[in-house]
Amino acid sequence: MSLALIAALPFLGALLPGLMIRAGRSACAIATGSATALALLGLLLHAPAVMRGEVIQARFDWLPGLGLNANFLLDGLGFLLAGLILGIGLLIILYARFYLSKSDPMGQFYTYLMLFQGAMVGIVLSDNILLLLIFWELTSLSSFLLIGYWKHLPEGRQGARMALAVTATGGLAMIAGMLILGNIAGSYDLSVILTQGEAIRASEWYLPALILILLGAFTKSAQFPFHFWLPHAMAAPTPVSAYLHSATMVKAGLFLMARLWPVLAGTEAWFYIVATTGLVTMVMAAKIALFKDDLKALLAFSTVSHLGLITMLLGFGTPEAAAVAVFHIINHATFKAALFMSAGIVDHEAHTRDIKRLGGLRTLMPVTFVIVTVAALSMAGIPPLNGFLSKEMMLEETTHTVWAGIPWLFPVLATIGAMFSVAYSFRLIAHVFLGPVRDDYPHKPHDPGFGMWAAPALLAVLVVLIGVMPMTMAGDLVRVVAGAVTGEAVAVKITHWHGFVPALWMSVAAVGAGLMLLGGHRRLDALWLATPRPEAKVIFEALVDGIAALARGVTNRLHDGATSRYFLIFTLGVLGAGWLAWSAGGHAPGLRNPLPVPGVALVGWLMLVVCTLLLAVLHRQRLLSLVLIGVVGLIVSVGFVYLSAPDLALTQISVEVVTIVLMLLALNFLPKTTPRESSALRRLRDIGVAAVAGVGAGALALAMMLRDFGFPTISDYHLANSKTGGGGTNVVNVILVDFRGYDTFGEIIVLGIAGLLIFALAEALLRGPANQRLLAWVPEEKKSGDRHPLMMVVAGRVALPITIMVGVYIFLRGHNEPGGGFIAGLVVAIALVTQFMASGFAWTQARQRIDYHAWIGAGVVIAAATGIGSWLATRPFLTSNFGYFRIPPFDKFELATAMAFDLGVFLTVVGAVMLTLASLSRIAIRAGETVNTTAMDTDPSQPAPAKEV
Repeated sequence: MSLALIAALPFLGALLPGLMIRAGRSACAIATGSATALALLGLLLHAPAVMRGEVIQARFDWLPGLGLNANFLLDGLGFLLAGLILGIGLLIILYARFYLSKSDPMGQFYTYLMLFQGAMVGIVLSDNILLLLIFWELTSLSSFLLIGYWKHLPEGRQGARMALAVTATGGLAMIAGMLILGNIAGSYDLSVILTQGEAIRASEWYLPALILILLGAFTKSAQFPFHFWLPHAMAAPTPVSAYLHSATMVKAGLFLMARLWPVLAGTEAWFYIVATTGLVTMVMAAKIALFKDDLKALLAFSTVSHLGLITMLLGFGTPEAAAVAVFHIINHATFKAALFMSAGIVDHEAHTRDIKRLGGLRTLMPVTFVIVTVAALSMAGIPPLNGFLSKEMMLEETTHTVWAGIPWLFPVLATIGAMFSVAYSFRLIAHVFLGPVRDDYPHKPHDPGFGMWAAPALLAVLVVLIGVMPMTMAGDLVRVVAGAVTGEAVAVKITHWHGFVPALWMSVAAVGAGLMLLGGHRRLDALWLATPRPEAKVIFEALVDGIAALARGVTNRLHDGATSRYFLIFTLGVLGAGWLAWSAGGHAPGLRNPLPVPGVALVGWLMLVVCTLLLAVLHRQRLLSLVLIGVVGLIVSVGFVYLSAPDLALTQISVEVVTIVLMLLALNFLPKTTPRESSALRRLRDIGVAAVAGVGAGALALAMMLRDFGFPTISDYHLANSKTGGGGTNVVNVILVDFRGYDTFGEIIVLGIAGLLIFALAEALLRGPANQRLLAWVPEEKKSGDRHPLMMVVAGRVALPITIMVGVYIFLRGHNEPGGGFIAGLVVAIALVTQFMASGFAWTQARQRIDYHAWIGAGVVIAAATGIGSWLATRPFLTSNFGYFRIPPFDKFELATAMAFDLGVFLTVVGAVMLTLASLSRIAIRAGETVNTTAMDTDPSQPAPAKEV
């Protein structure tokens, strides 16, 4: 199975829960699990090749000019992490089916889970760091949805915000680091970067790249001082906690450090930053875990501690330590997922996670007791379970590590961390399951059905099997993965007995001291509670509040609604930048001579200046201002014609007509005059600022026109390739639908959204409190008695088919002559607007057969389909194709795929304009406009009513 398909299957599977939930909860779980199972099967099909040490790649050019390619890579490391993500994900899906209550929207939960799963699989299979970054941020967004799944809980919302803020901030730092790394290596493909280790470590940019990348890894894997978000993520449902803490999100940072180990490890900076951070996190979190009374909080801090252990091993920078880190990733995933799911079972059955309210569950929940005991003993490092093996190997590695000339620092602190691990693991067993049965449980606990304990039981079996038969169950896998991490062959030997080595005595000391800590836990807990200590959550919230207050202060001062202040700041900024450029660079006189000014151009310019000045002087009279705006637009259109730009002229005049009509309709509900707000002194100041800005802009434009450009313009490329590349001689249209089609695509989406927003605002006005104001609205001026006169109705009716024919003609000729979909859409919209003006809203709307929403949707879909068709032809998005055809009796003619894209533009423009007009018309009707039942206010076929005498 293709690696791209394996990465895509979870995303495709995210579509199933919303559909299958209608068939029942079991059907929804089965459909969701089938997508994960299929991806897991596809991954396992590559297992033989991966175990032989082969690297499987799939390459797809996406944006090669930017170095962004959809390249995927599967080696031992990717195989291990993808297997954990998909395998434990499958168990989580089964567990969640029986854990979630009937009131929980299961379809929504599984959708979020599959999105998160897909993002994680994408991370571990990516062979392009830019693609990896996309998936990296997707994990932050999807985990936000999962952690905040129980939206009714304040702690769920707070935990989700905290996780997103911390991990997304680290992700931003990582983006910068990855870009530096790719720049050093000369490629953004990981397969290339991993071969440039010496060049990267020798680069002067190595340390900045290392720090930025580690910020992303540490925040994602909850390393000190970013550890605090992970325990607060426990507010999520237990299936989410089990998935995040065992196999997925927290492993992403470890994966990143392991993936980049060949190029970043091996330096003092790597050792002191990574190994020290891991050691501090390991010891600190283990100590905190011992004093947590919430089951999930205890397990959350234990997760942070074990993540620190793995980080420390990767930081040692030796192949042997890397192999131990790989082995503990496997072991931690098995026992931690089992423990979290078991904690969920206890909470589900006893209705509490408070350890002080539990105890004596051994006889009430024997199956759960066995699962928890096996997993907790493994977490404590008790033989012969798998956790013991990796703990012993970790302690052995610390004895070979010297920190700043101190050989005993790592061994001693690692032993202390192991001691706390033993203490909290045995506390989990003793304080929850041992002791007498209580009679004050919130709910009488008992073992759940098979469906809920099957998944943790399977993981507990793996804990035992790996512990008893380590080389058989995991030896080859660890060897292959360690080789992928280090880039060299690593000898792996996993055994229970290493002789009477220091690691043995360190382990014995940790177990003995841990049991002693457990024995004195009550007194130590009282001392812990009485000791003042900083709370990371309080510090984080204070920091966030401080940043928010600073942002509000700056925003309120700069964005106070005064347009004059905005203009002043902008003008001063432009002047400052101009002065800097003038003083720092050389100045050469212009080499171009000004052209003579014809009389026609001078008259047009004077009219434009006069109308603009009149607009500034008379702007308080809104109707007159609107007329002047229209005159300015018409003069600009004439200027485009004079400068031989017919496309721009057609567009300008069409836009002017449509916008003026819509603004007139909107102005109907507004005061006809604007109150005087500025004092005479302020107006003088504003005149001065405007004069300086205007003279400066004019001088800059003149200076630019008198000089040659410093770089070749892209217009030469467009002129040379318009016909050969786009199939059209109208360069402007070819630019819009081909060369810069993506810009046009974005613009029609924005236009469609604008139309939909106006519709939504109209709906709110017609249904909300503003409706009463509309009903009570009294127009300022008397209305015309004949709003739809006969001459206008007849003229509009005759002009409609002609105008539509003109619009079609402009549309068809647009690729080679002035025109195109945008102009044609405006022309047809003008024809329809004329019908509204001539015959009224009700009469015209009654003859409308297609909903305007559908016009917008169809336009965007058609435009998008044109771009996707380019992909199918293995060409960049929205690249047009064309050919020449002959259909008797017609002469040979050209057809281009750009016509379909232009059709999408046409439909979107018409739909957006007409939806806006219809929305404003509905407001007018609600405000008291009479609705005509015929095409005219006065029906000439009926006799006039008799006048009263």
